[in-house]
Amino acid sequence: MPDVSYGSEQMPLNDDRTPDSGCDAICIDADRIYDSCGAKDCLSDLPLMFTEANQALVENACSVRINRANVITSTVEVEPVAFHRGFYSVDMTFYFSVSCDVYSSNGALPTTVNGLAVYGKRVVLYGSDGSVKSFSSDKPVKCEKNDCDCCSYTNSVPKATVQISNPMALSAKLVNCKPCSSMPCKPIPQCVCDYFCGELVPCKQKQISVTIGIFTITRLQRKVQIMIPSYDFCVPRKECCAKTDDPCEVFSKIEFPTDSFFPRKSEECEKHDKPFECGCEE
Repeated sequence: MPDVSYGSEQMPLNDDRTPDSGCDAICIDADRIYDSCGAKDCLSDLPLMFTEANQALVENACSVRINRANVITSTVEVEPVAFHRGFYSVDMTFYFSVSCDVYSSNGALPTTVNGLAVYGKRVVLYGSDGSVKSFSSDKPVKCEKNDCDCCSYTNSVPKATVQISNPMALSAKLVNCKPCSSMPCKPIPQCVCDYFCGELVPCKQKQISVTIGIFTITRLQRKVQIMIPSYDFCVPRKECCAKTDDPCEVFSKIEFPTDSFFPRKSEECEKHDKPFECGCEE
């Protein structure tokens, strides 16, 4: 797209973009993605941290088994890369809640405990340059810190967004305690501590190491004004139906389960069902 100087007149639309074609050109304020990347990470041997009561169960355990894992929260920090104009490092720290079954002896019933796993990652992406400051009427007044150098004007960093899938719980094992790796170097956010309803303590003799798999997408974006074709306003075309409390009326709207009474033939199964694929690469 050629550069257009400030104050220039709007160029007329071509014949193929006239209102007769069913769309108009409008200007919107949107987040433009300048760079993004996807990753498939297998996080092995992540140490778990527990509350004092759950850590006592781990100390007396003879075996463990992983149940599930989910993401509590994540911190994202953006910093410019030195001597690489327009590039930024994105530092991410993920906090996982991992549920495991702890066995105190052979043949005993397991006890479920929830622990915290922490994983940090850094990627470098292109986020372009920007040296403007934006102010809006719907935001409160916020003053930046006073800069000793009156002539300096730092570039505004882009916004980083990280998306992560639900973690896959792969394995867990009981290992000897490693005090240097049981507690993270960075302070744990207060909301993470509140999630476990207690203070997390370091291990003494035993700890649980887990392996989980995650899929992430990281992107850098900035606010820009762009022109897009507009067809019409998004007017709802469907009328909202009021819900009923009559159970018979709800049941009457359910279709008859024909497949339950008449199972499919083998030809139909081969036609609709796909063969199982493990997704492994040789």
